[in-house]
Amino acid sequence: MSAAYDYVTFELARGREAWSAFAAYVRDTGANILAADGSELVGLFAPQLGFASNEAIVLLRHPSGARALPDALVHAPGVVARHLDRLSPTLRPRDGQRLRSGGIYVHRWFTADGDRASDFIDLSNRAWGDFEGAYETEIFGLFAADKDEVDRKAGAARFLLLTWYASHGVWEASREQSRDAKSLFAQRHVLTRSTVGRSSLLLA
Repeated sequence: MSAAYDYVTFELARGREAWSAFAAYVRDTGANILAADGSELVGLFAPQLGFASNEAIVLLRHPSGARALPDALVHAPGVVARHLDRLSPTLRPRDGQRLRSGGIYVHRWFTADGDRASDFIDLSNRAWGDFEGAYETEIFGLFAADKDEVDRKAGAARFLLLTWYASHGVWEASREQSRDAKSLFAQRHVLTRSTVGRSSLLLA
């Protein structure tokens, strides 16, 4: 059975103290409780470009495929609201794959044509080799989000691409490939209805 993933966006109370208290809880108490329940804290991300200053992102992995959001995060300190996206891995991440430290992580969401989802994944996979060879970057994962009622009515598929870059400068330089009209990324763009990318720092 493939691992299941939860991508949780937390809105926190105002001020740095609330953010610090939340981060400390997740890294220590929360991570230990998750491990005891058979789940894994894959990453805690702090906002950079595109995220609100009081947002925190937590990525969880459930090797058994369990889908209940653990109480360890439901009752974390400083939380005002939360939004959960349930994810399934496509070609990456591999089983047990870990995030690398340093640099930045870009969280890019895609809304694509639902009937071309397999083509979207295939084009992404074929493009990664040249992309990772040309820039100081690494694709951690391309995840398919569980469809909600809006997705089903619109005939859409949503994907999260989580990518490590050595710096924001590398991220900006890598946009050159996406602007090449003959590139695999340009072909993938034809299947894309909308996309948004945000950068973050990995804290845990």
